[in-house]
Amino acid sequence: MPARRSPSAPPLPFPTAPAHPRIRVGIGGWAFAPWRGPFYPSGLVQKRELEYASRRLTAIEINGTFYGAQTPATYARWRDETPPGFVFSLKAPRFLVQARELARGREGVERFVHGGIAELDDRLGPILWQFAPGKRFDPDDLAGFLDLLPRMLNGRALRHVLEVRHDSFLCEQYLALTRAHDVPTVFTDSPTYPSFADPGGDFRYARLMRSRSDVVTGYPGDELDAWASRARTWAAGGVPGDLPRIVPHDEAPTVARDVFVFFISAAKERNPAAALGLIERLDRG
Repeated sequence: MPARRSPSAPPLPFPTAPAHPRIRVGIGGWAFAPWRGPFYPSGLVQKRELEYASRRLTAIEINGTFYGAQTPATYARWRDETPPGFVFSLKAPRFLVQARELARGREGVERFVHGGIAELDDRLGPILWQFAPGKRFDPDDLAGFLDLLPRMLNGRALRHVLEVRHDSFLCEQYLALTRAHDVPTVFTDSPTYPSFADPGGDFRYARLMRSRSDVVTGYPGDELDAWASRARTWAAGGVPGDLPRIVPHDEAPTVARDVFVFFISAAKERNPAAALGLIERLDRG
């Protein structure tokens, strides 16, 4: 691993965002012009936006890994610009998740996993495998794909999560298969894609896609209150009773779990405010 960088600029005058012990909250990426002003302070140079964002939020989902390979040096730089306790979620490359046969992707999976992400060290969070909307549930293909996913990297456990975007996945066979591999499914809170909160895996991952431009905080206050309550329920090992499920009364063991909540897409300019609003509610206890 490269040596840690020597600080070349004074630290930002903002404390690390406090975090619920098992809940991390963030946004997708950190470079977005409309965030300069409402989220990033005036005068902050662009090269320090990650440094700033990682001290207000507790996680960021990286979309760039979906579109192209990143270098080990890039991962190392992201690591060094963020504080202890902060994590990145990585979207797996699109050439893997959009393939006709997922189970034939062994070489690509190995190339991605061993292509430098270990440089993130303890900043490495879940790897998100987002399937194409046209990808239907094929139990044999999915089983073969899940068998490909490495569970360890340089002595550190890897966490994988699936995002499915076709209604054919809304079945008990899919749940049984992912549970057998201990891989959870994203809860999307989406008006377009399947959203179900059936338990699976040893952590929870939500991508919230209903921010509104006409709401300063993206989500109204009462909805942020509700998501804070759901996140606490997930963290305690429960299942929020007001979210849709494939099997309504199929409960998982009540074991404390890590939770990742990202405000994604929709009215993107409002997502940092939504994330900060949720963090504030979680910190109230």
